[in-house]
Amino acid sequence: MYDKLRVFTGNANRKLAADITKKIGISLGKMFVGRFSDGEVQVKIEENVRGKDCFVIQPTCPPVNENLVELLVIIDALLRASAKRITAVMPYYGYGRQDRKSEPRVPISAKLVATLLTASGADRILSMDLHAGQIQGFFDIPVDHLYATPVFIKYFNDKKFDKYRNNFVVVAPDAGGVERARAFAKYINSNLAIVDKRRPSPNQAAIMNIIGEVKDKMAIILDDMVDTGGTLVKVAYALKKKGAKIIYGAASHGVLSGNAVSLIEESPIEKLIITDSIPLNNKKSDKIVVLSVSELLAKSIIRIYKEESVSELFI
Repeated sequence: MYDKLRVFTGNANRKLAADITKKIGISLGKMFVGRFSDGEVQVKIEENVRGKDCFVIQPTCPPVNENLVELLVIIDALLRASAKRITAVMPYYGYGRQDRKSEPRVPISAKLVATLLTASGADRILSMDLHAGQIQGFFDIPVDHLYATPVFIKYFNDKKFDKYRNNFVVVAPDAGGVERARAFAKYINSNLAIVDKRRPSPNQAAIMNIIGEVKDKMAIILDDMVDTGGTLVKVAYALKKKGAKIIYGAASHGVLSGNAVSLIEESPIEKLIITDSIPLNNKKSDKIVVLSVSELLAKSIIRIYKEESVSELFI
């Protein structure tokens, strides 16, 4: 059934890759990915891929540069081994926040990464919850953009939330996240609140005002990622001050850099719901719940392989 389908992975998130292939019903492709003594990436494909439809699962999460170069070298190896088509499966797209010139004399690194991926030989990209939708336009090859919304909907539709069912409010932590929050609020039949935020410097946020009714509500702060946790925690405190009864966070990508985990543990957030797009490693907490996107990615890979619509997964 999947004679021409091959799925490979680098070292960024091997567990997710294994879960995806298990859902598809195939074995993970045989490939060695290591380092030479000087630290350069070493790749050797250990099976025939000539004429095969190859997918490389590699989120470019921290260490970003290591994982990005691994992905580029793997793609080049597959190209030179005569793979018919190569799809870079990037559940998390590193450098995605550098999507425009926010000030003079700075790069647009998200575009540079797109150029590198295309130049390396990738035929298409499969990613999830890009920080900015315009990143799709940085590529001259097809980009399938997935959303983690279905796994969050399933989580919050659990019967344990029945007592809050008519009292949800989805909170957009900034103006840029309004569209995402509005769509999610529609799916769970919830009200919407928006945080007016000012960012005085990188990785710092100052909460200015909350637009919408949150008093006595169960608030769900929805974002594409949690990095340092600063924005999320400040929004949580602002919601608490405005009278929110219970506060949850939900983000597709748990980068959780620096002391993010301790900040979340000390905050009024009840639970932070993230996906396994990025491995948690030792950043574990009783407040953090990890949902798997392996089934979503597996279905998307099958649909691309069969030349079927991916967007139908979200209808």
